[in-house]
Amino acid sequence: MATLKEILTRRPVAATIRLTVPAGGARPAPPVGPALGQYRLNLMAFCKDFNARTQKYKAETPMAVTITAFKDNTFEFTVKSPSVTWYLKKAAGIESGSSRPGHVEASTISLKHVYEIAKVKQSDPFCAYMSLESISKSIIGTANSMGIQVKKDLD
Repeated sequence: MATLKEILTRRPVAATIRLTVPAGGARPAPPVGPALGQYRLNLMAFCKDFNARTQKYKAETPMAVTITAFKDNTFEFTVKSPSVTWYLKKAAGIESGSSRPGHVEASTISLKHVYEIAKVKQSDPFCAYMSLESISKSIIGTANSMGIQVKKDLD
C-alpha cells in the first residue's frame, strides 16, 4: 500500500516507450531520436546514459529498453539483456530459426548452452525471482519453437 507521501510525490507519466537499441550504439538518429523527440526528452542525456550502461556488452547486441517519459520532460529507463532468441541463434550459429519448427531442424545446441543463457537471463528484473530450472525450461521451449534441437551433449 502506497503512503500519502509517495502518492503526492509521484510524477505524472506522459508515455512508456519500448525500443530495441544496439548496445553502445544509441545515437540521436532513428529509431531513438523520433521516439524520444516527440515527448521533448533530452536525447543526448539518454544516449550517454544508455551507452554507459551497455558498454559491457559487445557492440551491436540488441538491447530492449523501456523508457518512462514524465510530463515534466524527464525520463527513467530500464535496460534488459538481449532476447532469448538472439542468444539461441548465436549459440546455434544460425541467422534465423526453422521455417517449419518440429518438421525441419535448424540446428542443435547442448544443455550447457541453455544453462549459460539462463544464468545471463536471471539477471533481468523480470526473471530475478525465477529459479534457474524454470528459466531453462522456458529457453528449451523457445528453442523448440525455433526448430533448434536441445541435446544433453553434442557429439
